[in-house]
Amino acid sequence: MKTLQRKLQNLIKDRAMMKRILFILGALIVFRLMAAIPVPGVDPAQLQAFLSSNQFFGLLNIFAGGGLSQLSIIMIGVGAYITSSIIMQLLTVMVPRLKTLYHEEGEIGRKKFMQYSRLLTVPIAFLQGFSLLVLLNQQGILADLSPLSLITNLFVIVGGAVLIMWIGELMSEFGIGNGVSLLIFAGIVAILPAQVSQLLFTYTPDQLPLYIAFLAVAALVIAGVVLVTEAERTVPITYAKQSRGGETYGGAATYLPLRINMAGVMPLIFALSILLFPQMIAGFLVNSSNVTMQTIAQTVLSVLENGWIYSIIYFVLVFVFTYFYTAITFDPESIATNLQKNGAFIPGVRPGEATADYIAKVVSRTTFIGAIFLGLIAVLPIALQSATGVQSFAIGGTALLIVVAVLLDLLKRVDAQLAMREY
Repeated sequence: MKTLQRKLQNLIKDRAMMKRILFILGALIVFRLMAAIPVPGVDPAQLQAFLSSNQFFGLLNIFAGGGLSQLSIIMIGVGAYITSSIIMQLLTVMVPRLKTLYHEEGEIGRKKFMQYSRLLTVPIAFLQGFSLLVLLNQQGILADLSPLSLITNLFVIVGGAVLIMWIGELMSEFGIGNGVSLLIFAGIVAILPAQVSQLLFTYTPDQLPLYIAFLAVAALVIAGVVLVTEAERTVPITYAKQSRGGETYGGAATYLPLRINMAGVMPLIFALSILLFPQMIAGFLVNSSNVTMQTIAQTVLSVLENGWIYSIIYFVLVFVFTYFYTAITFDPESIATNLQKNGAFIPGVRPGEATADYIAKVVSRTTFIGAIFLGLIAVLPIALQSATGVQSFAIGGTALLIVVAVLLDLLKRVDAQLAMREY
């Protein structure tokens, strides 16, 4: 308790940290104000009825930060930016030039890579915005959608997506933590009261076992995320002894901490983005005049609406993206090179390439555990929703998983900043 009080006092006294925190709060206030500005011609009653009966748009509303529930100017949210980031990172595997740009050209290369991601966000936002507007018009939510209104709303939505992308990057640069994750976190926190109130208003005594099961799953998710986030595999490191001027230096023993889940919450965000995109396109094409396209769209929707198939696909995507994100963010070769330059080695392992292979092997094993655990926790609420038929269970479980992971990451970053300033 005293340690927590001391850290809070240091946080308040640290002007640089307080500026970062106030910047994040200001950005989140702007974000929530934008989420309350609707596009013209919305039927609120029809919109609420549609969202309450559609799990797909409930999940999409998470990425929109609650903006979709109001059909606001930021109804796409960070979805387009996340999709473009996924595409660019996938291209690093297939395009050697992009891989070199991202991994080997330092900060300048990463800035160029991020610029390409921003440029790709614009056409993706146009595609997602157009699909959403036409789909909502077909559902009667946007009643009068003339060509002029369609073009106007589309440019407004794309502008909102670009603005949200810019705000997220400013939060990453001038705030604490990942700006995109914080925006999703803020959107989830904003819509959680509405979901909780919906569960309370629809409560009946015979549903008590379901609510107890939901609370048990929530406690399991929180405990599991905390456990996996904090768990790490330690690799022993020894520094070689050096003799200078008759004195001996080095010989110290330490360790290299390798986290069980290095990817954090990003695999969940990536997996949901991949799942939502085909559903959006299929929903747009389901009323197409082309019989073949209509049949394909209906098949896709029927497959993804099956709870078991959806859970299996979701689990596989989370598993794959955990490995993928770990591979692009953690480079064993650079770790091995830095150890060799500093005269350090892993006992029993030769420096250089053998050390890189050893670290990669350890990371592969630890990531397997983290990926399995993360995938199981991700699909467990969806399985509960399939068994009970209560939609909020599935959305609440995914949202809770993201909230806990982002909050833990934010607290660790703040603690690291305070520790660095103390030293």
